[in-house]
Amino acid sequence: MTQIDEEFEAGNGVFQFERSGLFQRLQDGWTDMRASTRRLLREKPSEGRLLFYILVSDMVFFISWTLKTMVAPASAAGGIVGADKIGLLMIAALMLRTALMYGFSLLVFAVTSVFKGAADWKDTRTGVFWGAFVSAPFGLAAAIIAAVMGMYEPQMPILGNKIVALPVYWLGLIPFVWYIAAGTAEANKFRLTSPTFMAMTLFALALTVATLTLGVGDMIG
Repeated sequence: MTQIDEEFEAGNGVFQFERSGLFQRLQDGWTDMRASTRRLLREKPSEGRLLFYILVSDMVFFISWTLKTMVAPASAAGGIVGADKIGLLMIAALMLRTALMYGFSLLVFAVTSVFKGAADWKDTRTGVFWGAFVSAPFGLAAAIIAAVMGMYEPQMPILGNKIVALPVYWLGLIPFVWYIAAGTAEANKFRLTSPTFMAMTLFALALTVATLTLGVGDMIG
């Protein structure tokens, strides 16, 4: 099959026939995030499509934190979100988190522009939102692990130890940062992903420390 037969133009973008299902695209993102981002950028996705990606990520975020803090929380983390705040958590996931992701992508665009990145804000949003979508299953998997640990804590008290329990609660942050960094690096045509990943990791650590220091978890709970 020729290259012409494998691709077609629709609207302003170029699409491929092969592996066009959503789950196939997700698999491609897991194995080669930069290539999958490059493909998505060539398609010039609409804002509605990007919003779909981030809303799905929001819902997985909501389900993950519900599992970790209400369904089977470890005793070390049981007070992070109170059971009476489930509605507030959903609103935060669907509205506040979406707004924060738009703001974050704008910040990423501003910083990458300083380093002569090739992406405009739309391409930056594409890399960031696609990265959030691709990483979402890893966050859910970490939540399931945390929930299982919470269920078996009565039989194995060590699972309730903060040193053991709390790192699992933030385990999903690693793939989240990695895939967003890879998407951002590809959108900006940076040769390496690692500098972007390291910069975003430092930002995520600083934000996490600030959040814990300010006691946001206590305010929610």
